[in-house]
Amino acid sequence: MSQSFRGQGQPVFILNEDSQRTSGEDAQSSNIQAGKAVSNAVRTTLGPKGMDKMLVSDAGDVVITNDGATILEEMDIEHPAAQMIVEVAQTQEEEVGDGTTTAAVLAGELLARAEDLLDDDVHPTTIVEGYNEAAGLAREAIDGAVLDEELDDELLESVATSSMTGKGTGDVNAEALAETVVAAVRAVQSADRVEREDITVRTQVGASSSATELVEGIISEEEPAHENMPGRVEDATVGLFTVDFEVREGEIDAEYDITNVDQLNAAIEAEESELRGYADAVSDAGIDVVFTSGDMDDRVASELANRGVLAFEGLDDDEITSIARATGAKRIGTVKDVDEEDFGTAELVRVEKFGEDELAFIEGGAAAKSITVFARGGTEHVVDELERALNDALDVVTAALDKGGVVPGAGATEIRIADHIRSSAAAVEGRKQLAVEAFADAVDLLPRTLATNAGMDPIDALVDLRSRAEAGETVGIIAEGQTGSVADPVEAGVVDPAEVKREAVASATEAATMIVRIDDVISAE
Repeated sequence: MSQSFRGQGQPVFILNEDSQRTSGEDAQSSNIQAGKAVSNAVRTTLGPKGMDKMLVSDAGDVVITNDGATILEEMDIEHPAAQMIVEVAQTQEEEVGDGTTTAAVLAGELLARAEDLLDDDVHPTTIVEGYNEAAGLAREAIDGAVLDEELDDELLESVATSSMTGKGTGDVNAEALAETVVAAVRAVQSADRVEREDITVRTQVGASSSATELVEGIISEEEPAHENMPGRVEDATVGLFTVDFEVREGEIDAEYDITNVDQLNAAIEAEESELRGYADAVSDAGIDVVFTSGDMDDRVASELANRGVLAFEGLDDDEITSIARATGAKRIGTVKDVDEEDFGTAELVRVEKFGEDELAFIEGGAAAKSITVFARGGTEHVVDELERALNDALDVVTAALDKGGVVPGAGATEIRIADHIRSSAAAVEGRKQLAVEAFADAVDLLPRTLATNAGMDPIDALVDLRSRAEAGETVGIIAEGQTGSVADPVEAGVVDPAEVKREAVASATEAATMIVRIDDVISAE
């Protein structure tokens, strides 16, 4: 399609004739429908009774999960407006690690309410202004809902449990994993903040999920450079190298003319001497464990094995960085004239075999409190979902400690948000008030969805929630067996980080208002 305008009687073409343009109500309707469709795709996964999705790629790879960010990431979404809802989930995941489904569902419902307002001839700018004002009121309600309680281990375990309940955690319940999560976070907590980057989740197939453990250190997938090397080194002195333990090659191409056996033997001896020199330098320096990003000649590895040195070669930069952080070792660019100040230490370096795989455990490093949650599972699907659940739980516990406490979960905070927005809407003038009230109605969808997914009647549940909340009670949807009930989520141990709620409101509002303002879509073919 070409787009033209007439100037002095002559058409002026400004778009390629292959371009397509959708404008006005058609553009708004198309974008809103796309956003709603993406939101509805994850709606049934919300809450502890949410369902899983099976995602199959073109290559036949299967992902089974109810994690909103993972679902939307794996879906092959092309519509640009729908992509914006995907970005909402991605932003939520990056900022706070959980609440991705909440953010996507809220964004979709805000679009649905906006569609009704547009049908009633409310201008898009008015809707945007009303939504932004309502988002500010929502933040006020969230801040007012923060629990005035010390964030002790018990409360943090409730935060972690709430995050993982309903997710695939194999044969172990969320409460047991929550203890591991809180212990990991506490281990890397400083006076100022939680060093979340010092916690790694490592997965290994071959045992039940109940075998998941906390390792005070890091785990590397690299195998020892030689089979005869020791499998366990205590009180290890660690050398971290970025060089090859091989015969050095000249910087220029050269040929050597060897005419007799003596010359050949001399050349071989020179090579062997150079390789022995590497082993001598390591052992003379008192290094017990070698990690290098370079390659290691088999003869060097054999010589180190004979001297009781454990060595690993070919580590990538991320692993080198992790080991440096854990042990206090500095990167060494030469094997000769090494300085003891560059060495690191570890209480224990051990190699364990899991099926056909060998893993190296570097524990009790001197410099940093590096922690690894070693997650086990019977199948790849189980460990993948367990890894997602653990990472989400680690993120939300970190958010609770670093970003403003916790609020009641199970939809209780959403009920408070909607009530606060409605009570404040009367002070908003003009048609903007309609948008503010529509925002409150959109927030109501979240507890309604929790009720639906828990097997309750959503209308009855919402009426009960509202009436008891107006009476001053803190109530939410508590899943019990095959159904649910309206009860106090704090007493039930269902709490969420306040920052998860704040981020969900902010990112959903931003995406919805951006889509509502679009009245022209021009696409190139």
